[in-house]
Amino acid sequence: MTDAHPLERAVGVERYASSTPGTGGRLRDSPGDFRVREIEDFDAEPADERAGDYPHVVVRATLTDWDTNGFARELSNRLGISRERVNWAGTKDKNAVTTQLFTVRDIDPDDVPEVRNAEVEVVGRAGRNIQFGDLVGNGFEIVVRDPDRPENAAAITDDLAEFGGQSADADAGSSAGGDSAAGGRAIGVPNFFGQQRFGSYRPVTHEVGLAVVRGDWEDAVMAYVGNPSEHEPPETRAAREFVEETRDWSAAIEEFPGHLRYERTVLNRLAENGGRTDEEFRAALETFPSNLQRLFVHAAQSYAFNRILSERLERGLPFHEPVTGDVVCFADADAPGDLTIPDPDRLQRATSERVSVLSRHAERGRAFVTAPLVGTDTELAEGEQGEIERDVLSDLDIAPSDFDLPGEFHSEGTRRAILLRTDVAVERDPLSFTFALPKGSYATVVLREYLKTSPLDL
Repeated sequence: MTDAHPLERAVGVERYASSTPGTGGRLRDSPGDFRVREIEDFDAEPADERAGDYPHVVVRATLTDWDTNGFARELSNRLGISRERVNWAGTKDKNAVTTQLFTVRDIDPDDVPEVRNAEVEVVGRAGRNIQFGDLVGNGFEIVVRDPDRPENAAAITDDLAEFGGQSADADAGSSAGGDSAAGGRAIGVPNFFGQQRFGSYRPVTHEVGLAVVRGDWEDAVMAYVGNPSEHEPPETRAAREFVEETRDWSAAIEEFPGHLRYERTVLNRLAENGGRTDEEFRAALETFPSNLQRLFVHAAQSYAFNRILSERLERGLPFHEPVTGDVVCFADADAPGDLTIPDPDRLQRATSERVSVLSRHAERGRAFVTAPLVGTDTELAEGEQGEIERDVLSDLDIAPSDFDLPGEFHSEGTRRAILLRTDVAVERDPLSFTFALPKGSYATVVLREYLKTSPLDL
């Protein structure tokens, strides 16, 4: 196995599953190199249905160089309505071409405006707004620019097919790894949380979350406002160094650039309340929006999950089938479309009596080995996987009961499949990849196995 990039190791991703050297190259040279199309489970009625029964206008927008929040804000401003009347199922990054559904409450379909760098099509009306639960997955078309060894993609595909439980020649679209644009090849990769979960240039979100879970509110604040990174601009690094050295909250506000508004808000609260006690540091963290408060704890869970997967990979335990002691979840039988979606609410332990039966289900894509996103309701695995889970949590000095936290920081936890399977089609000129993933999984986790480069190039 090959060691991961240092930035990846900082977020718990220690290894690659494939042994073939990477192709090199970089992603997102232009938005058109990274195309994402949402797969939703959401029905629309015709646009001429009664507005009283179907108050939400459904539009499909293809956005170039727009992040989802920014487009929603622009759309609501152009319509002269509150942003709260615009909803979507999944949030997309800016440097891409993305296609997704939006619903807009209480407008006339004819009033949908033109928006720069966006193709907006009215597709109908709905009786409710679209929600996160309506997102099934995403389809990707991704181009790699300036790869050093594009010919290695075929051997990497073979590696990943074997890792995912496929034989060397199974499902090959063509010879030596299925470099075929049609149909693709079944592969598997560890279902890591990608770098963007933690911060691409300054991966500290999990450090804040771990401090919260340990009850160290001061450390949590300092992990966010201090903790300078070599990848930041010099003036930002200097501001973080200043606040670490002085703890002078009022003076630090003047040191931080205006665009670091969350840091400045935290510092303002500390300047107001004194910034000396646990209660005062916690109050400063609670100035974050509720979704970001939850994100800190989720990032801590994600980091522990990545560490657990890295250790399983290091020990050579299979990802595509259970061993005795594993906790397995079944596929969501009601999931729409062609994607197989693991259902973490349907769990079963792989006892010595059940492991062979569960292995057959896993081979058919009906069951998945899981690892914990630790929370108050988490029951850890047994056997060697249970040993891994307990060792990682002990090393991080956290336990399931520690997630019994106030307000938005509380988490009951869940379990998540450790293997991410997809059919990938590879083309050579230019080197490009086409595949689809269930929601909550990361395209960069697939592409990192192929490029084996810095996550900053993904």
